[in-house]
Amino acid sequence: MNGIINVLKPPSMTSHDVVAYLRRLLGTKTIGHTGTLDPGVAGVLPLCVGNATRVAEFLTEAGKAYRAEITFGISTTTQDSFGEVTGVQNVKFSYAEALVIAREFAGWIQQIPPMVSAVKSGGKRLYELAREGIEVERSAREVFIEELRPVTHKWQQENPSIMFDVSCSKGTYVRTLCADWGDKLGCGAHMSYLIRTRSGPFTLEQALTLEELAASVEAGKQDFLHPPDSGLTHMPALVIKEHRVTALMNGLSLGPRDYEYLPGPMEKEGWARLYSTQGEFLALGVQETSGHVKPKKVFPR
Repeated sequence: MNGIINVLKPPSMTSHDVVAYLRRLLGTKTIGHTGTLDPGVAGVLPLCVGNATRVAEFLTEAGKAYRAEITFGISTTTQDSFGEVTGVQNVKFSYAEALVIAREFAGWIQQIPPMVSAVKSGGKRLYELAREGIEVERSAREVFIEELRPVTHKWQQENPSIMFDVSCSKGTYVRTLCADWGDKLGCGAHMSYLIRTRSGPFTLEQALTLEELAASVEAGKQDFLHPPDSGLTHMPALVIKEHRVTALMNGLSLGPRDYEYLPGPMEKEGWARLYSTQGEFLALGVQETSGHVKPKKVFPR
């Protein structure tokens, strides 16, 4: 069994819990996730099965999208609704003014990872230190906010809130985005809701619940498996000429005359998907500026 499963992770389960459940369900140990979700957060969690685990690193690096809610005037220890309240302030600005400040988060921004994150410090995860009551200094990291779009709001309540969609790079902390947004407005804020709606090309609309996956397995189906290359559509695709396929499968480099580009991304340097003339996914290779391609991850035919 090889492929990628687009799982709808339920709240209250860790990402590792989901992996363990599917290992039992599918009867295989070769399953890996492509980036964790907090236990209290639901949403898209692509899992790689069998030889698809060899592409997991590329899915981990892919961009993400979330629907989140920010509540203004209340700050917490964890920057979300699960933490202890550390401050309550009156909100003295309008909805329009809050949106003006939101525009400051477009593009490349600096974020300081929260103490509840999985970032390591001195060999320990920050969340492990936080459980011990230890807070350490953290360096800011650069992340990219592709889009921040308001969906709806509740501005008449005592602590107003905005529901918004955000598309961002790997490593972005939406809870920190909310806290920083509130700090810029001078009242504090926290993330009061979050669901991941996209991870790379995999969307919430296509995600399957654990119950749906169990029903498919019970019926003897494997229609929940996406091909290993389905998460790599951001890479250029090359068609290898038939007489050079054997060389490729043996790990030999290809020259510029040994392949043609398929329509799509056309970067001439870096990782690329390699296919047979019949459309069979053969390997991942690295393109050099000279036009040569070196196979790095070959998939059995």
